[in-house]
Amino acid sequence: MIAGIKNPEKGAQAETADAAIRLMLVDDSAIIRGLIARMVSDDPDIEVVASVGDGAQAVKRMEQGNIDVIVLDIEMPVMDGLTALPKIIALDPNVKIIMASTLTERNADVSIRALGMGAADYVPKPTSTTKIGGASDFRRELVEKIKSLGAAARGKSSLSLPGATVKTEKEAPKSLYPKPVALRRAGIAQPPEILAVGCSTGGPQALHAFFGALKPDIGVPVVVTQHMPPTFTRILAEHIAKDSEWTGAEAQDGDVLQPNRFYMAPGDFHMVIEASPEGPVVRINQDPKENFCRPAVDPMFRSVAKTYTGKALAVILTGMGSDGLKGSQALIDAGGTLIAQDEESSIVWGMPGAVSTAGLCTAVLPINGLVDRVMQFFRRNRR
Repeated sequence: MIAGIKNPEKGAQAETADAAIRLMLVDDSAIIRGLIARMVSDDPDIEVVASVGDGAQAVKRMEQGNIDVIVLDIEMPVMDGLTALPKIIALDPNVKIIMASTLTERNADVSIRALGMGAADYVPKPTSTTKIGGASDFRRELVEKIKSLGAAARGKSSLSLPGATVKTEKEAPKSLYPKPVALRRAGIAQPPEILAVGCSTGGPQALHAFFGALKPDIGVPVVVTQHMPPTFTRILAEHIAKDSEWTGAEAQDGDVLQPNRFYMAPGDFHMVIEASPEGPVVRINQDPKENFCRPAVDPMFRSVAKTYTGKALAVILTGMGSDGLKGSQALIDAGGTLIAQDEESSIVWGMPGAVSTAGLCTAVLPINGLVDRVMQFFRRNRR
């Protein structure tokens, strides 16, 4: 038995296994499976119940049921991850799948395609030589994703979050937060001159839907921070540009913002907006991570608030944690407006839940509703 895998048939652990998130590891390397298993073994909310070496074995194991989350490798013999993905989802549409891949251009492209096919998230694949610091960061990210997605797979809001309660009020669905949604009065005094978007887990899917429905005639630039590693952000921007009517790309330092174009924060760099004689420009930096992230939404929102004062509209889409909360407060204090994705349509209602329950949003809506609200807002301000 691989180190870190508990025996689900062991009587003393039966009740714990029932409560814990049931995880399956799928990778052709037993070393990598063992590494991941050891990383999660100390968390009482996670139970590794299966460990297999290829997609065909994963599909066979899924026929037995009782799996909440899968970490699925892309490149494997017999059946690769991309082939196994739709077969697994067909057996259990509620299972949450995290794609694992090395940081290559090909694997970044495959991972983003997998997200479009129903995978919930992705992680850069660890190696047996991963440095201690990197391993610690990977473990934190992986455990957080497994727990958040496992709770979503079971229709629960969270596990082991102090103070978390299930709200029964009509205006507040079950959530990670002990407070119900609280809305501000809609509208800002000045027409917006920029649209800023922040997201994390589930973000690539949400961004495709958002830009697929939003027409590129709003007359302002759009800046986007999505939590993603290098290469992935460039590939995601290329996919969005190809699959929508929008023009855009991964941002570069010194880009002068142009209307009706989107700019994606590059992986491992914060993106901020600064004033210049030519107009607002993109600046990228490797300042310390915020909320364990780089790029992070908070620095982008703070810079937008400073550069555009009250002439900013921001959107928070699906994602774990609370990145964007402090930046949203700065944006609101400067006179801007914020709207967020609702819990039902979010893969993880962490980031949008944080701003929704903090009373910073004028609306909390599903993707189509968010697009309609954005379009209405710009049309209203052009009258």
